[in-house]
Amino acid sequence: MIGWLARIAVFAPIAAFAWLGLARLLGRRASERSLTRLVSLTFVTSVIAALGLAGAMILERRSSEVVPLGTWFSSGTHRVHLSLLVDGLSVPFLVLSSVLCGTVGAFATRYLHQDPGFHRFMALMLLFAGGIQLVTAAGGLDLAYIGWELVGITSALLIAYYQNREAPVHHGLWAFGVYRACDVGLLLAGLVAHARLGSGAYPVLYGAAPWPAGAPGLAGDTATLVAFLLLLSAMGKSAQVPLSGWLPRAMEGPTPSSAIFYGALSVHAGCYILLRAAPLLDQQPGASAALVVVGLVTALYATVVGRAQTDIKSTIAYATLTQLGIIFAEIGLGLRLIPLVHIMGHACLRALQFLRAPSLLHERHQVEAAMGEHVTRTGAHLERHVPASAQLWLYRFALQRGYLDALIMGWVVGPVLRALAWLDRLERKWIG
Repeated sequence: MIGWLARIAVFAPIAAFAWLGLARLLGRRASERSLTRLVSLTFVTSVIAALGLAGAMILERRSSEVVPLGTWFSSGTHRVHLSLLVDGLSVPFLVLSSVLCGTVGAFATRYLHQDPGFHRFMALMLLFAGGIQLVTAAGGLDLAYIGWELVGITSALLIAYYQNREAPVHHGLWAFGVYRACDVGLLLAGLVAHARLGSGAYPVLYGAAPWPAGAPGLAGDTATLVAFLLLLSAMGKSAQVPLSGWLPRAMEGPTPSSAIFYGALSVHAGCYILLRAAPLLDQQPGASAALVVVGLVTALYATVVGRAQTDIKSTIAYATLTQLGIIFAEIGLGLRLIPLVHIMGHACLRALQFLRAPSLLHERHQVEAAMGEHVTRTGAHLERHVPASAQLWLYRFALQRGYLDALIMGWVVGPVLRALAWLDRLERKWIG
């Protein structure tokens, strides 16, 4: 029963996406009403299965269960087995992601009613839901990487949802570039695990004991390398400094995608990977210390920059970034239950705030029209504790969003582009 409930919760959105893709290939376009019913049925099924899975684990008093999915491929004596891992970490995330995806899906059916991209949005949302469920319930780095990539590509495509404007497409490419640069960490971590242990399965990599306990299969420099590779991947997905520039750019997407991706689930995927690696981090004080430093720097940066934002979605984005930094610091300090509860509460709050943002703006305009004046921000008590000589510099720093984009363009992207241009000239000269 547990195995089937886990499979249904994870693969229901993927099955719905596959059905839409097959219908499209056959030249059949579903009506908006039928697509809405399909999305509703999919997420209701996923929520029921996830809740049933949680109930079954409690009633049967199971702390952990591995659900085999078969062998991906084999070469000689090496085989890659895929599986789902159902335990005290994955089940709460399965319930959370199913409920939030269903809620945002119901909101999107009304918010994007008769929008030209309605079908595209729903298809990408189903694919994202399947990807985040794979990341959550994966029994190893192999399956988690597949879900990780699905989350990344759907995020970039939904940032660029409004394709008739240049800015959303540019910002989507920016986010995709950051994802691709950091996803290498998760890929290399899996390769190192296979090279050293012959498997990327979590029970082999982190120990067979129920989460958060465990005895990592790696030790020494190899364990340190894997810990920092996972940190790199998590920093990219959760927009930690200095990779934070893509998160405010992601606000170009429609409100439902902002709620589910950059407020609720996608940005917390990095935190989930780090929580899953808790047994490894417990034995790596260097990686744990780096987590604390990165998290605190990000929280401080987002707090300062967020105070100078002039639109509600960017303000919420930086507030999200502040909490993500605190969660990183909590994980680095060795806490496990507290960051898990923090993630779940924060995801629900941010999803609600993003979905509420359009109505809030409308109501603010109504209040201002009734009062005949603008509503000013109050409670700027923090500024009174900052010296006047520093306020101007901090304000300029906040308006420029910490100069992170300029630094990345000047010190990372620029040199790479110049090197590629030099190679291009060299190749053309050789061919000529």
